[in-house]
Amino acid sequence: MSARTSRGAARQVARRGGLRTSDRFRIGVLGLSSRPARTALSALGIAIGITALVGVLGLAESSRADLNRQLAALGTNLLTVQPGQDFTGEDATLPDESVAMIGRMDDVDAVAAVRAVDATVRKNPLIPEEQTSGLGVAAADPSLLDVVAADLSAGRWINRADPSLPVVVLGATAARRLAIDATALAHGVRIWVSGRWLAVVGILDPVVLAPELDELVLVGPAVATELWGTDLPPSTIYTRAVDGRVGEARSLLAATAQPANPSEVSVSRPSDALEAQAAADESLTTLTLGLGAVALLVGAVGIANTMVISVLERRREIGVRRALGATRWDIGSQFLTESVLLSVIGGLAGAGLGVLGTVAYATSQGWGVVVPWSPVLLGLLAACLIGGVVGIYPANRAAAVPPTEALRSV
Repeated sequence: MSARTSRGAARQVARRGGLRTSDRFRIGVLGLSSRPARTALSALGIAIGITALVGVLGLAESSRADLNRQLAALGTNLLTVQPGQDFTGEDATLPDESVAMIGRMDDVDAVAAVRAVDATVRKNPLIPEEQTSGLGVAAADPSLLDVVAADLSAGRWINRADPSLPVVVLGATAARRLAIDATALAHGVRIWVSGRWLAVVGILDPVVLAPELDELVLVGPAVATELWGTDLPPSTIYTRAVDGRVGEARSLLAATAQPANPSEVSVSRPSDALEAQAAADESLTTLTLGLGAVALLVGAVGIANTMVISVLERRREIGVRRALGATRWDIGSQFLTESVLLSVIGGLAGAGLGVLGTVAYATSQGWGVVVPWSPVLLGLLAACLIGGVVGIYPANRAAAVPPTEALRSV
């Protein structure tokens, strides 16, 4: 082969660069593995950002799916009717016949009422009367459980016994504050209600659509009449509207419950509060995603700083490789590969932690686990892009180092 041909071949190899993609990858891995502590700390910012993005979106989706499941099971057709205020600003009352009148509406499937009574609740008479733990007493219609879609966690409902027996059912919060659980219920337990012992026969699960029932001690109508008289107007009327006719029922309930003064009646739909909670959760999710994006930005700055320092520390390596024939593209692409690998390591760690955190927390809350994979993939893609963008400057700086200057600086 002639000298001219050899020089042409050498120039062609120089133009192509002496490193293949697999070589750049291996050199990049070696460069990062030689400084494991710095690599781990540099990838931490990206990992935290990706963990926040994946975890927050996963928990938000799981929470939303659980809320939708609850609403599907409990229904969105429950309406509550309560007395408002009269024109003088005083608390109004609902007439006794309002329950029956609402029950006759064509748009109503079922109705039940609770009637608040002026009574105190204590574990025993030795506790001062003013220490009621914020609990109230109310008479409950036998159909209340079905109307509000409530379940018993222990015991039985009051309508399964003689309604005249002095027994009560505790809401979930009331049972917790009185330190009464299923074990105590099985052995028989009583509470002191307005100077009389009443036996506890049941404990409710938390009532999602009527959380106010959680803090009540519920008695049968006959017991309430015997202890507190017949003047017990409805304090809350729970109404199940016919599916698809909730709007019509809602528009007529006030006038039906109080024909003379419908403005003194308040009508609400509990599921609206749950939907508002979901909207608030969505706003909080957006805020947390913003914090995750800030963490990603901080992580990107950390990677850029690490790579710049790496270029300064490895000037001898750069000079030796340039002297042996490595092109500027070889040097620059090596440091760019390290930057991308560093970011991808953080992205993979963050995605894994985000998924594990979502699964663990959703399981502990009893939610169905929902992991949206699009944020995971977008997070990894973002990590690659961040590594590429922040690695451009260090790569250009490394490629611009003259070999003679690099060797003289050692």
